[in-house]
Amino acid sequence: MTRIGLVVNPVAGLGGRVGLGGTDGPDRPRVALSLGARPQAGERAATALSELAVRRGALTDTGPRDAPASPGLLVVTAAGSLGAGSVAAAGLAGRVVYAAGTGRDTSAADTVAAVRAVVAEGIDLLLFAGGDGTARDVLGALGDVRCPVLGVPTGVKMHSAVFAVGPRAAGEVAAAWLARAGGVRLRDAEVMDRDEDALGEGRVTSRLHGWLPVPDVPVRVQQRKTGSTAVSPGAVGGIAAEVAERVGEGLLVLGPGSTTRAVAAALGADISLTGVDALALRPGGPPRVVARDAREDTLLALGPARIALSPIGGQGFLLGRGNQQISPRVLRAAGGREHLLVLCTEAKLAALGGRPLLLDTGDDALDAELSGHLPVITGRRRTSLYRLAM
Repeated sequence: MTRIGLVVNPVAGLGGRVGLGGTDGPDRPRVALSLGARPQAGERAATALSELAVRRGALTDTGPRDAPASPGLLVVTAAGSLGAGSVAAAGLAGRVVYAAGTGRDTSAADTVAAVRAVVAEGIDLLLFAGGDGTARDVLGALGDVRCPVLGVPTGVKMHSAVFAVGPRAAGEVAAAWLARAGGVRLRDAEVMDRDEDALGEGRVTSRLHGWLPVPDVPVRVQQRKTGSTAVSPGAVGGIAAEVAERVGEGLLVLGPGSTTRAVAAALGADISLTGVDALALRPGGPPRVVARDAREDTLLALGPARIALSPIGGQGFLLGRGNQQISPRVLRAAGGREHLLVLCTEAKLAALGGRPLLLDTGDDALDAELSGHLPVITGRRRTSLYRLAM
């Protein structure tokens, strides 16, 4: 019998939409929940398992493509009710071997214990739902044990290269690995986390903590984040002028990152580096900051706005990594594609090597609507038509 392991960090990603960043530490999950955050890790894990079930049935010719059919597959799970619930939601057979605390009471120690209990069952692949902090816990729990691993992205930042590009992609990659379809092999992928020292110096970069063996399926498994570099003043000034002309007198929401922060500075405003801010632009004068480190509910209350985003260096993610405050509800309220401004220097765009800009909003229908070619502002009167994909 084929066995996969599943460990779900139930507090992963809680801080995203309420503007808290990650949920490392004992207090942040409680604060996030008090602000109205809703756990999503279990749902995203269930989505990955459902995709795995369907694709495994198709790859092995043991069932129809439109319904979960995975005989001979057992999910060995842990991490309390969320893990077991994800398995049940996917219609798969499961067995709980470790029961952690639930909700806000789970800890890194629970993740480590859960991973070790699951791996001891002799699994063929370990799926874990979490973010960079969870990936670090998995790395520590495995030690010298070389077990194939794949992350279901449910955290906020996810700078590591051990995650699929989305929950459905995780199921797709897992199915390909278990079936050994197309000669899928393992590669050592980086476990990264944000460098807080660099952040204090105004740079968003990551620190390497180690490597984990991950199925090598290009495009469906994300790249690691590369560090921010100095942005050419000329390029930034041109992008800022183009943005100002397109927005006119109105509201502009800026996602996090060094590029958007530099553009704001060129417009005459000081915004946060890792948060989502909103500016009221006015011709002939500097913009006014109307929201700093805004939460989802704050952005919804602001009313119609243009939304300016810059992709994450190396990864190419435009939505779903570090900017979850700009949620599907916010994007739809803003008007979708027509009110989305993608900002990127030509050098940063060229570094992607033709790989698409990525979307993982958590809403498949919205991601499909946003997908396709979109103009990317690279300077004054300069745009490049570039592909957005799920």
